[in-house]
Amino acid sequence: MDGKHKRTGETEMADEYKIEQLIDREVYVGGKLVGTVRGQRFNPRPDHVRSLRLDVMPEVADEYMRKPAFSAPLAKELIHSLQPDGTIRISKSMRELQRRWRNTIRIEEGLYAPDEMLGRAVMDNDSNEIGTVVDLQKVKRTFKGAVVKLLPRVSSRMGLPEEILIPVDQFSKTTARLDEVILSSTLERVVALTSYARLNGLEVEE
Repeated sequence: MDGKHKRTGETEMADEYKIEQLIDREVYVGGKLVGTVRGQRFNPRPDHVRSLRLDVMPEVADEYMRKPAFSAPLAKELIHSLQPDGTIRISKSMRELQRRWRNTIRIEEGLYAPDEMLGRAVMDNDSNEIGTVVDLQKVKRTFKGAVVKLLPRVSSRMGLPEEILIPVDQFSKTTARLDEVILSSTLERVVALTSYARLNGLEVEE
């Protein structure tokens, strides 16, 4: 799409037409520098990805996150305009950004929005694929579990149901280009955890 047709839809401004133009640009809320756009999740269906990846300024992370993170999502819908000086202005307040950052999960030093997690392949720490993230589940308003649809061979081998809840703190890293999320251990170790048992409604041995 060329610039002559950029007004055909608000979402298009922050979508295919401008994604490459947004990379490495600074993002401001009012006069506050929030961070710098670094890219977005790679996905075969880009319409599923509604967030950009933002390197967050340390002082902003300290003030507006429960636990500071180096990177966080920026919803494309919040982008208001690209300024003549090359900076990006967003349409909401820092309070709205803070609210959205609370609606994320933490992996390594980054925060990830639900749209950045759904559809990702789940790998164990030996690079074996075990399934796909199909949903996230909250406990007391905080995401605690990822609903993973297991590969049939994995569920059959381990005697597990088609879908299980994996504690989100068992994810050790993501891969942007390959669109994966990687566990910190084997699935066998994960399903032996007390946190796994609680999430999946199993009896917990005290």
